[in-house]
Amino acid sequence: MKYAVLGAGGTGGMIGFQMAEAGKDVTLIARGEHLEAIRKNGLTVSRIWCHTRKTVRIPAFLAEEYDERPDVIFVCVKGYSVDGIIPFLQRVSGPETVIIPILNIFGTGGRLQKDLPGVTVTDGCIYVASSIKSPGVIVQNGEILRVIFGIRCGETCDEQTAAKLKRIEQDLKDSKIDGRFSDHIERDCLQKFSYVSPAGAAGLFYNAKSKELQTEGPAREMFKAMIAEITDLAAAMGYPFDNDYVKINLDILGRLDPASDTSMQRDVAAGKESELDGMVFEVVRLCDQYDVAAPTYRMAAELLGKKYNS
Repeated sequence: MKYAVLGAGGTGGMIGFQMAEAGKDVTLIARGEHLEAIRKNGLTVSRIWCHTRKTVRIPAFLAEEYDERPDVIFVCVKGYSVDGIIPFLQRVSGPETVIIPILNIFGTGGRLQKDLPGVTVTDGCIYVASSIKSPGVIVQNGEILRVIFGIRCGETCDEQTAAKLKRIEQDLKDSKIDGRFSDHIERDCLQKFSYVSPAGAAGLFYNAKSKELQTEGPAREMFKAMIAEITDLAAAMGYPFDNDYVKINLDILGRLDPASDTSMQRDVAAGKESELDGMVFEVVRLCDQYDVAAPTYRMAAELLGKKYNS
């Protein structure tokens, strides 16, 4: 099948790299110096934990240049960019296209589906700790690389699409990605969100790297409290977690490079637009909707809102 990956940063770049290395037909949609470096030199991944560095050649285009009709599109942009990519998705997708959003923000698939009638838009999430180190180079800070995707509760797909979704799962596995086609994607995405949102929020609140979250102290306590509050929210929404995600997320955190941080922290530090709204303020809005107390999130939203004028 023909794959396109929209966004070539820490998430999309890793998916594209692994699939290209495995010989899959995959194209990156990127921009700026990163795009130019990939075109000139290929895409390089540097793995911190095992001290390896490898480069693969992979086709890469600006969104405006890309004129193919892929079977599958992985959407790997920041949450605040979703509205801007809809015209591109409308142009290159058709009735047989599968679009898989791989974003930090919960609920993106349903949001995109409203603007893409007749196209199969799943929900999805990724477990990976990686970021752009320099143009054309991605650094991976932890060994985990897992992509989960599936059809939302109450929605259906025909047999042909169901078969394609299983082929995508196998292509991911062939690419040494832990691909999982899920029957409970809302729960799975909330479980992932229970890591990335608390890590970003606590890290930003305390200006903390992974090291501060890995060791006892106020940043780690906020991280744990926020995971518990997302767990309460998931139960109120009808997607109760099946395991102790405080324990699970602490284990994930413990395997990261102590010097790593989150993309939201890096964006805020650089004065760029960030996912603060979707990662923190949207949690408070959902807690209001589902009558969940969430005192830690509410405190963080109030103080971060005042600090960053969001």
